[in-house]
Amino acid sequence: MLAAHLPYQRHPGAKLLAADGEGVLRHMARERFADLLRPGDLVVANDAATMPASLAGQHVAAGVPIEVRLAARGRLAADEVRQFSAVVFGAGDFHQRTEDRPLPPALGAGDRLVLGPLTAVVERVLEHPRLIALRFEGLPDEIWAGIARYGRPIQYAHVAAPLALWDVWTPIAGPPVAFEPPSAGFAIDWRMLASLAARGAGFATITHAAGISSTGDAELDRPVPLDEPYRIPGATVEAIRGARKGGGRVIAIGTTVVRALEHRAAGDGCVRAGEGMATQRIGAGSRLRVVDAILSGTHEPGTSHYELLRAFADDATLRRMEGELEARGYRTHEFGDSVFVEGRGDTSASGGKTSPVFRDACRASASGCSS
Repeated sequence: MLAAHLPYQRHPGAKLLAADGEGVLRHMARERFADLLRPGDLVVANDAATMPASLAGQHVAAGVPIEVRLAARGRLAADEVRQFSAVVFGAGDFHQRTEDRPLPPALGAGDRLVLGPLTAVVERVLEHPRLIALRFEGLPDEIWAGIARYGRPIQYAHVAAPLALWDVWTPIAGPPVAFEPPSAGFAIDWRMLASLAARGAGFATITHAAGISSTGDAELDRPVPLDEPYRIPGATVEAIRGARKGGGRVIAIGTTVVRALEHRAAGDGCVRAGEGMATQRIGAGSRLRVVDAILSGTHEPGTSHYELLRAFADDATLRRMEGELEARGYRTHEFGDSVFVEGRGDTSASGGKTSPVFRDACRASASGCSS
């Protein structure tokens, strides 16, 4: 596939490769996504806005430049902005591939990092020497102001020009809690929403703090995606319940929506309103209880995003899709083209039956899954 190197969220030539539940493939313009929907379907998107989560600065004790990429936080509350998990790079910027970036100095608890107007302290080193828990000094308003004025969007070398913040905000962006854009949502704009309504499909949102996608270090990428907080509104729970009762499908816009909804339903299969922390990894062995199909970007085998697609389709279908993406010159990365993958009815990608608890309860009664 080709790297999408320009920050066009809705490229006029954006393509979509769709795979239905039988593995039948179809090429189409992404702007025709609504053609894949049926009356009663529900489309669910992530409304998180993207923070300027890349902060250049200095490791005080070593006296050398570093870059800190904020990667995760414990909760979505606006005043809980002191503590983050972060990945640290050595000198350089996004013009270098992440895998070519120099290492930072050795990091340890108590190290002070000056990041523009902000000062942070390393609380501890996590699962990797470059993955840290840090704590910003100052009041929440001061920290937000420092991040907003000094931070930059996390960026990779395939896009040569510096990204502006509006380049990474989806058209439905709300609270600034994502560290990288929930980029599947770039396809959703007001025109698309009108198309969904014309097809008789519903639309709802969740908020999920989308984390970093890659660090350039295979060992450090192993725990990606990190644990990520989310919030599911009561209106979205009601919309899911209504779609299920009417026989409609739940279609996720992006992997973060799948993680949030499936995590919230992990207990008894029912989605409930409220906040949670998505801690699971979804893959070929996962049994999807809520989401029937996904609109996502194009992803390379071996990435966590690709692994999640294996919960929807078997490996043979995904290999055929990969061949079509290569042959037809699809673009990859956050500003690239898209895929639509429909799950195989009540059968998981690994061949096991999914739990019918959520489907049966919510079709039988509007109160089958209480919020």
